[in-house]
Amino acid sequence: MCVIFFQFKPHAFSAYRFILAANRDEYYSRPTEPANFWGNNCDILSGLDMEKGREGGTWLGISKKGKFAALTNYLQPVISLNAQGRGRLVTDFLTEEVDGLTYLNKVSSEGHLYNGFNLITAEFNHRLLKKIGKVLETLRKSCDIKGDTMCYYGNKSGQEPKTLEPGIYGLSNSLLDTPWKKLVHGKKLFTDTIKQSNELSQENLVQELINVLNNDEFQLPAPDIEEQGQDFIRPILKEISALFVRTSSYGTRTNTVILVDAKGHVTFTERTMLNSDVNQWKVSSFQFELEI
Repeated sequence: MCVIFFQFKPHAFSAYRFILAANRDEYYSRPTEPANFWGNNCDILSGLDMEKGREGGTWLGISKKGKFAALTNYLQPVISLNAQGRGRLVTDFLTEEVDGLTYLNKVSSEGHLYNGFNLITAEFNHRLLKKIGKVLETLRKSCDIKGDTMCYYGNKSGQEPKTLEPGIYGLSNSLLDTPWKKLVHGKKLFTDTIKQSNELSQENLVQELINVLNNDEFQLPAPDIEEQGQDFIRPILKEISALFVRTSSYGTRTNTVILVDAKGHVTFTERTMLNSDVNQWKVSSFQFELEI
């Protein structure tokens, strides 16, 4: 029951143009590499799935070239064991020379080959300079400079991929901004936190967002989740109703916070479980400038 909260603010001339806080929930035994720059491509930063047959896929990643993608599964009671691995949808976007909407249109034509998923793409195309009134924006438009873009596609939505407007969004294992009680609760906590972003240091903002992700208050009743997951989800419905999920064998394994500021500086922080042990965690932080 992964969750992703993000603010997309492409015309920010100060502070942050993108803020993301995400939880990856997974079986503790599933082999995973923690976030790092890829050995064969140092431009891309992500964790990696190492499960046999799914090696090299990921749930979330960003590149120095300004490309970002994140994936959640769509909760369904029965899945096809012969479906293609969804984690490659993220890695393929990060490595291909294609814009987000074009890529998602291609993916949508093959959506039936996968179990249910949601895929977000973003491109941070240009460093934003200090604001010089309306003149700068007029100049940007007249020169046909492409700004930041974000797109979304869910293969269970019955809709075509779309470009997202600036705003605050929440995504779990249903469609974008589906009003599950846990998602509404988390989105409010996230929104309240980023409202303070101008007053908080970068380190404190990251920590406050991690605190949001680790909120373990059960959000019951959860009839929407139960209806979508049916018999598959009922035994752990209480546990998965919280943002931070904890069961005996499955739960939140990774917190990720990404900040992209107006000048193209990226801060990527990951808190991840070690050795399938709920008492062992490692925090890693990466900082770099977008090469755009």
